[in-house]
Amino acid sequence: MATARLALSYGQAFVAPERHRQRSSMSVRLPEEGEPKGACALISDSASGHALAKQAGDLSVRGFLNDYYATPAHWTIKASAQRVMRALNAWCHGMTRQMEDGSYVSSLSTVVFKDRGAHLFHVGDTLVFRLRGAEFEQLSRDHVTDLGGYRYPARALGMDVGIDIDYSEWPLKQGDIFLFTTQGVRGTLMPSDYVRLIREDASDLDAACERLAEAASSRARERGYGSDPFCFQLVRVDELPDAASDAPSRLYGDLPIPPELAVGDQIDGLVVEAVMSRTAHSRVYRVRDVDTERVCVLKAPSPELSNRNAYLEHFLLQQWVVERVHSPFVVSVVEPSRSRRHLYYLMRYVDGMTLSEWVARYPRASLGQRLDIALQLGKALQALHHRDLIHQQVHPDNVLIDDQGRVVLTDFSACHLRDVDGHRRSRRLVAQVGLNEHSAPEYALDDEVGRRSDQYALASTVYWLISGRLPYAVPTHQLRSHTDLEQLSYRSVRHYRPDVSLELDEALKRALDPQRSLRFRRLSEFLYSVRPGRQQVSEAPRRSVRAWKEPANLWQAIAGLLLVLLILSWWLR
Repeated sequence: MATARLALSYGQAFVAPERHRQRSSMSVRLPEEGEPKGACALISDSASGHALAKQAGDLSVRGFLNDYYATPAHWTIKASAQRVMRALNAWCHGMTRQMEDGSYVSSLSTVVFKDRGAHLFHVGDTLVFRLRGAEFEQLSRDHVTDLGGYRYPARALGMDVGIDIDYSEWPLKQGDIFLFTTQGVRGTLMPSDYVRLIREDASDLDAACERLAEAASSRARERGYGSDPFCFQLVRVDELPDAASDAPSRLYGDLPIPPELAVGDQIDGLVVEAVMSRTAHSRVYRVRDVDTERVCVLKAPSPELSNRNAYLEHFLLQQWVVERVHSPFVVSVVEPSRSRRHLYYLMRYVDGMTLSEWVARYPRASLGQRLDIALQLGKALQALHHRDLIHQQVHPDNVLIDDQGRVVLTDFSACHLRDVDGHRRSRRLVAQVGLNEHSAPEYALDDEVGRRSDQYALASTVYWLISGRLPYAVPTHQLRSHTDLEQLSYRSVRHYRPDVSLELDEALKRALDPQRSLRFRRLSEFLYSVRPGRQQVSEAPRRSVRAWKEPANLWQAIAGLLLVLLILSWWLR
């Protein structure tokens, strides 16, 4: 006898007055059988009627669906949804701060249906109701503020740096109907109207949504406030899985750690061609797919790690972290051609050398070539920061340069989501992987870390790339207390490379400031000074200034001036 599965059906309707700008967006995703994340229904409503209102709502809905179903299978529904919503909030808030008119602020209500339960995640003033029999109940809370007779969201995506997400869970019953709508419907329909209009013909949910939209519009016109659009979405539970099927399925995180591999060994149809790295935490191999002949890099946890190791827990997140970034300067994840039977992930193979190897091979490389590499590395970090990710391990051995001179940033062992994983967790990750001479001082001193910590590591790597030295005589990763910061005295890079412009030297000094708050606010400000073209532009006038400081030139100028004064004195007699 076949085991029953969760079956849902849904309907939607939207109505808006003529020439009215749409502000809301809604969607339902019914994944295939076996999807560990369940089904999802959600609705979003922008906080204002500006030109980007619809775009803000659509981005909230599409962004949640794309990222939620891309989260690791071993994450719980609650952890997956909340992390995605916090990442969305950080992105919306960053976009809103850059805008002069309008905003990306929007309310969002999401219900995830999995097995025999429903999980609600809610911010703002969108509305979710449940109709069970004759009982009509609001599940979401209204987070609104009344200003001058108007109601505005008091908590929504993009409104602040942090966000407080309502979460609740209920058991499902067959026949439950969930209604999603927006705050604009307030004051139009009564609970009895909802029940009657839905029950008139509950078999056709699209028709039921149309009835609700028409009734709400008609009631609004009667009361003289028919300027708002109305949208309705209904989701009905048609069938529930058997209780026995609630047993957890085999998840990605339950897979065994691969054993120690050597050249010629095979795992899941991948032949090991070279052992690239063996550390206390991970193994990295160059492998070839026997089916597709594709060469890629396999990264797996070290066989010595226990299942409760903190690094192993983070390893399960690394593939998802890398998948969020799309940049030619960041290594990309490769999907395996067959299902995995061991715990690992695959990355694109970059045929090249590390930055350390490049510097050793090309000791006479020009300043312009070195700054071009620095700029590419900066763009890689920007791609991560735009997705609210912090790398935390920028140093020459984590930077590859291919045979065409393109920089590729690798190794995401300590990468984490900003404002999601927490500062203390991120420092623990770095401590597990290990500090290096390019790590910002705040890691050694257990202070707050962030994007400017990556800025320090980038600037330190650029300083080393240009001069072959470190900016401070005292290694920052060996600091023991805040009083040790007083020993850090910046050594001008121009002592080692006189051809470096004063502007770049000053930019490096600021980006390498021991105090995180005194560094550049944005990475782009530092990269502006790194561009190779700026060196050529800024050097010409400085050469003429420095020429006057040469002793021979200075005495020639003095002699010329005295000669002119002598001639004038003779002429004035």
